[in-house]
Formats: sequence, C-alpha cells, structure tokens
Amino acid sequence: MSSVSHELKDTSVASSKWLDAHYDPVANLYTFSSCIALSDLHGDGENKLVVGDLGTGVCNVKLKVYRGTGVLSESTLLDLPTGLVSFLMDLHEPRTPAIAVASGPFIYVYKNLRPYFKFTLPSLEVNPLEQDVWSQAKEDMIDPMTLKEMLEGLRDKAEIPLSVRSLRFLMLEPQEMENFVLLHKEQPIRRQTVITCIGMLKKNMADEDAVSCLVIGTENGDVYILDPEAFTILYKMSLPSSPTLMDVTGQFDVEFRITVACRNGNIYILRRDSPKPKYCIELSSHPVGLVRMGKNVVVGCTHETLHGYTQKGKKLWTAYLPAPVTTMALMDLPTRGFQAVLVGLANCEVHMYRDKNLISTIKTPDVVTSICFGRYGREDGTLIMTTKGGGLIVKILKRTAVFDDRDSAPGPPIAQSIRLNVPKKTKLYVDQTLRERENAVAMHRAFQMDLSRLRLAAARAYVKALESSLTPMSASLTEPLKMNAVVQGLGPSFKLTLNIQNTASCRPVMNLAISFLYDENLYSMRTAFFKIPLLVPGLNYPIDTFVECLSDKGISDIIKVFVLREGKSAPLLTAHINMPVSEGLALN
Repeated sequence: MSSVSHELKDTSVASSKWLDAHYDPVANLYTFSSCIALSDLHGDGENKLVVGDLGTGVCNVKLKVYRGTGVLSESTLLDLPTGLVSFLMDLHEPRTPAIAVASGPFIYVYKNLRPYFKFTLPSLEVNPLEQDVWSQAKEDMIDPMTLKEMLEGLRDKAEIPLSVRSLRFLMLEPQEMENFVLLHKEQPIRRQTVITCIGMLKKNMADEDAVSCLVIGTENGDVYILDPEAFTILYKMSLPSSPTLMDVTGQFDVEFRITVACRNGNIYILRRDSPKPKYCIELSSHPVGLVRMGKNVVVGCTHETLHGYTQKGKKLWTAYLPAPVTTMALMDLPTRGFQAVLVGLANCEVHMYRDKNLISTIKTPDVVTSICFGRYGREDGTLIMTTKGGGLIVKILKRTAVFDDRDSAPGPPIAQSIRLNVPKKTKLYVDQTLRERENAVAMHRAFQMDLSRLRLAAARAYVKALESSLTPMSASLTEPLKMNAVVQGLGPSFKLTLNIQNTASCRPVMNLAISFLYDENLYSMRTAFFKIPLLVPGLNYPIDTFVECLSDKGISDIIKVFVLREGKSAPLLTAHINMPVSEGLALN
C-alpha cells in the first residue's frame, strides 16, 4: 500500500489540475473505451458507470455497474462485448435510459439493469453454389475430399463469401471431415455477420434527454440504423470495408453524419441523403482512435501521430506523439464551453489536446486501455480510466483548473498554425495567371535582364564610391579608417563631433588631416581644417568643432567632411552630414 500511495502522490503532483478520487489496481476490469459509458440508470440524477468487462476473454465476461467506488450490479454476458451505449428508447416517465450491449450478431438491451430485448442481425445471402455442394453431400453424391475441393474452388472465385460452416470444414484434418459432414449436413446453411461497432443517433431532437436510435456497423461492411422502440431497421448504408470505429452526430429525421474508420485504413463519412460514403479520408497508417470535436475529426494512427480533418476530409494539422496510441476519448465540459481530446499512450501518459496543441499531461501508474469523461455521481468533470493490468482510476477535475491554449510541448508557436484569411480569386487574378502561363519564358527573360542591369548599376556605384572615397569607411589597406559624426544642439550654434577609429590590427596611422566643405552663406566654422594626432589601433578618437548657422530662413544644408593624407589630393574617406534646421533662429 505504501508503494501505491507513493505512486499516486507522484501522479497528483504531475497533474495538479486533477483530484485523485479513487484508484484500485486490482479492480479486475479489462475493457476498452467503446465498452464503457456513464448513465443515470435510475433517473435519480446520479450517474453510474457501466462497463462491459471482457474478463479473461473466455470466462468472467460481465456487464458491471459501478456506483461510487463499489460494484452495484453484475450481469453475465454470453460473448465478448464489442460496444456499449446508453440511450433513451421512449418518452415514458420516469425517463430512465436503457443499455445496449453489442456482442457477436446480437444486441442485448437492458432496462432497469434487467434484460429487456434481444436484437439479431439479419442473415446474409448464402452462395447458391455452396448450397448446391452441401445438398450433394447431404444425399451422399460426393465424398468429403471432393466436397473440400469444390469448396476451395468456390472460396477463391465466388463473389459471395463462404459460410462459417464451410470455412470450419476447410480447416479440418482429413480424418475429421467425415464426422463433421455427418453432424452438419442435415442443418440448413446460414451466413451470419457480427457487430464490430455501435453508436447512438438522436431521432428528431438534439436535446440531451431525446429519444435515440442505435447505429451499428457489421463485419460485412453494412451500417444499420435501428428504430428505438420496435428495433426494426430504419436505414441501411454500405461501406467498402469493415468498420472498426464510429462517431455519430445529428438527428435521424433532420440531418446526420456518421464518421466511420474502417479496417482498410480509410475513414468514410456517411450522410442521410446517400447510402454510400459521401467523403473518404485516406490515412497513411491504420486508425486506432476516432473523436469528433466540433466540426472537425481527430484521428489517432498507429504511426504515433494525431491528425485533424474537416468534415469533408481536408487535412488541417498533424501532431507527433512520443508513444503509440492506446485509446482516445472526448473531454466535453458544456458548463465551461471547453472541449479537448484525451489520448492514452503506451508510455503510461494521457495527453490532452486542443486542436494540435498539447495543453495538459496526466501520468498514470499503468498503460491506460479505456477513457471516459463526464458526469459520475454528482460530479460533472470526472475522468474514469481503466488500465492494462485491470486497474480502475477515477479523477475529478478541480473547479479552479484552467487550461491554457498555448502548446506545452516544444515546437513552433501557435500563430504558425493559424490559417491565413486568403481572399477569393478575382477575375483580374485569373487573367493575370493565364497571361503569366502563356508568357512565362518572355517574362522570366525580362526579369533576369532587369536584375542584371540592377546588379551592374549597383556595382558601378560601389566602385565609383570607393574610387572617390565617398564612403565613411576607408578602402585603403594601409590606412583602414572608420568615421561617424554626431551633431548636438538646437541652433544657431551646433557642436559637431567626429569619431575616428583605426581598424588596423597592429599598425598606427599618422599624418592625417580633416577638412570641411560647406556653404559659407549658411554656416561658419571656427576651425575648418586641422590635423589628426597619431591613431592607435582599436581606440576611438572624438574630434569636436563648432558650427554657427548664419541664416534665419529656417533652412539647412549638407556639410562634407574629408579625411586627407598629407601630400595626397584624393581623400581617404568622406562623410556627408545632414545638418538640422536651426530652431533658435526660427523662434526669433
């Protein structure tokens, strides 16, 4: 117990937004997210946890109902459950929901925790050639080995698959075939499919307590919508492959969408107006989780990725996960207007995603196999998880918990994933596009010609500046100098500071002078020419002089500064100083 409590303490620290309500590592619950639901079974406002327990796969297959931390009731199931939903099947008072458990070709409906109805899938069409072969075997017209050869030929070529009886016969050893034929030849051939997934669809209203229809997917690729009272087939749709995961939204009498992940690695979207899929999403790997969040579909795949798609199959984003996905569920808090996707991973973590942003991580003591979020008891924000070892974890969301929309995982910023509001294509845009396609070669040549001319003009200007020393940096290797100027004052008197630096590594520069060229009608300088002392490499030498503005018209001009070497007429470098307007004279 001490190790368990220590483990729970670490988990609590890691996920401070949650309260650890209950943890039972030996609850012996083995189930998946499709076989777990929260429902107010007695209409008393207190939700119970309904679990289709797989047991060991052979025995202890039960339907368990939890209230609080204890088991309220248990019912034995005849076969492994593939799905479980809670739905309202009538308008009678009190409004108590029924539980539908899909198992094999049957749906067992429980009401008030007691068996209420059993629905059986309709039988499939039997291959007439297969019937003929078994009729011959019944009349002893062919021996078991001939029967095997004929059934193998049908299995490889027939469009209608063989029945389970024929497939079992083909698996037998030769010495067992005769007894099998004697045992089964008098019985009629039946081909029965099984249920692979189950969902719930509101019939004519979107209210939470509205009557709902059952939606079931079968192994042979059919999707049935059942009437909630008579349990007759209201609508039938077909898929190219066997469905494995299902999400249903809308109302049957108005408009609905059924999003189905199939065994061929594709996702199909069915709508009311078509018995065939309306849209198809082709995935790069097989889906292991499917959740609808708002108008988008979030899919977890085997290649440790999470994808977001629109209702029409357009890919929006991809998030890469640190471990394989084990299960997925929707976290919906209507009171806060908050929705997120809970993703259970094989590294004992549950990640919470909002779009592609990871907003929270929950550490678990074992790998999570099923997740359910909703109202349990009288707590709205309850997270229920079962683990690979059969444990049961119950966490309650704190009322003060706040989830930040910022991505807690390292990566690009959120702004990068925001779609740009690109305007629609206008007629002018289309015409310009066609013109560019027709004249692509000529336009490219003209662009290259203009670019070459621009480069040539820039190179000529640069060479001219170097030759005439019009730049503030010296191009001479013997006198590598750099100069910048600072003008201070409001006028009419300005202080002009020249900062000269020798950029050589170790050689000093000497015998330099500075000369100023300016408009004598606008400015006067106390010293327009003076010598520069020896310049030590790396030091900055400030040289100050004063400029007097003579004009009262509020105009300014450029003062040129030349750094000269004694005995040479060409300057080493030149600087043009844009003098400011004299504000002192302007005010007077």
